[in-house]
Amino acid sequence: MSLHRSDTGSTGPALPLPSRRAVLATLGTLPVLAAAAPAVAASRTESLAAAAVTVDPSAARQTIRGFGGMNHPLWIGDLTSAQRDTAFGNGDGQLGFSMLRIFVSEDKANWSREVATAKRAIDLGAAVFASPWNPPAQMVETFVRGQQTNAKRLRYDMYGAYAQHLNDFVAFMRSNGVNLYAISVQNEPDYAHDWTWWTPTEMTRFLRENAGSISTKVIAPESFQYVKSFSDPILNDSAALANLDILGAHLYGTSFQNFPYPLFQQKGAGKELWMTEVYYPNSSDSADLWPQALDVGEHVHRAMVDAQFQAYVWWYIRRGYGPMREDGRISKRGAAMAHFSKYVRPGHVRIAVTANPQSNVYLSAYRGSGSRLVIVAVNKGTSQVSQQFILQNNASTNVSSWLTDAGRTLATQSRITVSNGSFTGQLPAQSLTTFVTG
Repeated sequence: MSLHRSDTGSTGPALPLPSRRAVLATLGTLPVLAAAAPAVAASRTESLAAAAVTVDPSAARQTIRGFGGMNHPLWIGDLTSAQRDTAFGNGDGQLGFSMLRIFVSEDKANWSREVATAKRAIDLGAAVFASPWNPPAQMVETFVRGQQTNAKRLRYDMYGAYAQHLNDFVAFMRSNGVNLYAISVQNEPDYAHDWTWWTPTEMTRFLRENAGSISTKVIAPESFQYVKSFSDPILNDSAALANLDILGAHLYGTSFQNFPYPLFQQKGAGKELWMTEVYYPNSSDSADLWPQALDVGEHVHRAMVDAQFQAYVWWYIRRGYGPMREDGRISKRGAAMAHFSKYVRPGHVRIAVTANPQSNVYLSAYRGSGSRLVIVAVNKGTSQVSQQFILQNNASTNVSSWLTDAGRTLATQSRITVSNGSFTGQLPAQSLTTFVTG
């Protein structure tokens, strides 16, 4: 949904949704939201013992592309040099993001705004991809869509010219030292009150007839709510699917039960599956509220495990409700993302582990090179959990771990010894913990 219009939101039902007309000039005036007071410590109850779970490196699931967010200099100002390093560096106090999404303006005069942050992200090892909101004005016509009398769509005789426009952006960025990993056809074509509408038929036609000429990987359809009826026609059209490289989706208001996509698993062989934009649970509260920020940890977990996405990309990187506060420091929501982004690196493979060994506990595991295993544990419960992990075919002798809860943020914990292929980790109440072998 990308609330670049009003920067407010709610967690209520997503449909029906109101018009998103907004004055973009006001977006830079959102005040920095004060950090909330630390949450009251959870009651000190005896640690609960959870059943042991087995981590099997051979039980491979999806390959992870990375985690990241959006930079939008035209609307809210560019990241500073220090903020770029905080976002894409992977040292202490940094987010370890490995993906950057940028804006394809319809006006070529604005393209240079995207270069500085994109170049630095690439220098720090991130992949950069781009999304447009509108084609150039001369390619657009207005039409009546329900009660909207000035709805916009790409003229049918301009499909080839629009593909060239996207190619021109790819070439411009390349000439300025940024090799884009991919480019999208359209941001949220199915919720476009403030930009350009596309129907599933139009998107499928463009992919089939024009996307093959685009000189980098192609993302579509970036539905605002992972609306499967928008992407099903693409998956069912072999010619359109051949020109699609990445099925991209947004998760605004999408219920967890709608995260799985069986048709993609059936027909998407060789394609990537990315979540290309979200904020969660809202855009109205401070990103430092706890345990609200813990919801981000569960949301990422569900995106990796239930949906099997290979990428997870936040909306604005720097925002009062985002992973980086306006003062350039990472927020609690950012820390929740960093429990994944700092340790689950591009090329890691998600592997099988019991995802929900007991109520309010969520586990995901990933295989890196050598003996490296990463386990991210989310405990949303109000009691500490003692969790045993059995590592199959892994010769590691110790485990490092990091913890975020109400009073700690990515805090290094004491090393844990692996004995007979097993170790036990403590999951404090309302916390995230990342364990890394080696």
